[in-house]
Amino acid sequence: MPDLKDIPVVTERVPVRSGEKYVTAQGFTAVRDGIRARGREAAGAAAPSPKPSWLRARAPAGAGYQDVRALVKEHRLATVCEEAKCPNIGECWNAGTATIMLMGAVCTRACRFCSVDTGNPHGWLDPQEPDNAARTVELMRLRYVVLTSVNRDDLPDGGAAHYAACVRAIRQRNPGTAVEVLTPDFQGVIADVVTVVDSGIEVFAQNIETVRRLTHPVRDPRAGYQQTLTVLAAAKRHRPQVLTKSSLMLGLGESDAEMHETLADLRAAGVDIVTLGQYLRPTANHLPVQRYVTPPQFDAYRAHALGLGFLECVSGPLVRSSYRAEQALNRNNAGLTNSTLAS
Repeated sequence: MPDLKDIPVVTERVPVRSGEKYVTAQGFTAVRDGIRARGREAAGAAAPSPKPSWLRARAPAGAGYQDVRALVKEHRLATVCEEAKCPNIGECWNAGTATIMLMGAVCTRACRFCSVDTGNPHGWLDPQEPDNAARTVELMRLRYVVLTSVNRDDLPDGGAAHYAACVRAIRQRNPGTAVEVLTPDFQGVIADVVTVVDSGIEVFAQNIETVRRLTHPVRDPRAGYQQTLTVLAAAKRHRPQVLTKSSLMLGLGESDAEMHETLADLRAAGVDIVTLGQYLRPTANHLPVQRYVTPPQFDAYRAHALGLGFLECVSGPLVRSSYRAEQALNRNNAGLTNSTLAS
């Protein structure tokens, strides 16, 4: 194991390659993109190529994109848009929306689909983050904001109190802004789930990510299919008026029958909204894509979900958990038209 002094400290001038360790500005070690380079062989063969035409997103550019980027940097905020390499970052930031990632950019878990950096922050939190988040929402004039976060298993409550403080700060400074939270599972501790649900949110989300059979190895061993269902059910039971939401990635090897089973399990847990999108391999160290799901197949999954009683199922190749979140109850697939994508 290298000595700590031999691991680079990351600044804007010191890039770190994917899979390598580095020392954060706060003084703890982390792995760039979450999965160490030695995991490449275990991850499997490269994804099928080239990508289908319907998976081509425009490169981020434009005045709106630059404005949001400047605000995020000024207030020292992490965004899942950047950290998870979201293909929709250009569209969303040009529309003046962003998903704020709380509690830093280093996650205590190492899911094999996710490119967020992994490490142990040893209890570090930014005490100014609630005020900074509230100020950013105000400057962006957001009427709807999504807050998500890394997993923080190093904190006694998984960061639930910090989440709640951020929500309250945003609501106090922006009383007309609706807040959606996409949270960790808090290791299944319901008291921590309740702390967040009681903070003044409109939507509580926790992603199940994939079908039961593929939960491991797709997700970190500390995550769990049933644990996510339990968290979602508890949130709905505690405050029925709060909408609950979950998301799945497709293309990891799931079957139609398994997809239908997972959708039924989510609905049985009281989930109101579900989103479905294509898994895209973020680096060669992560799990390979097993298939590219076609736009008509996404439409078929959406129809099945609506038939189960979900209020909405936003389904499409580039859909992510918080994509067009404010449009989720428009009953029109958030404005997406899959039938035109493959033409």
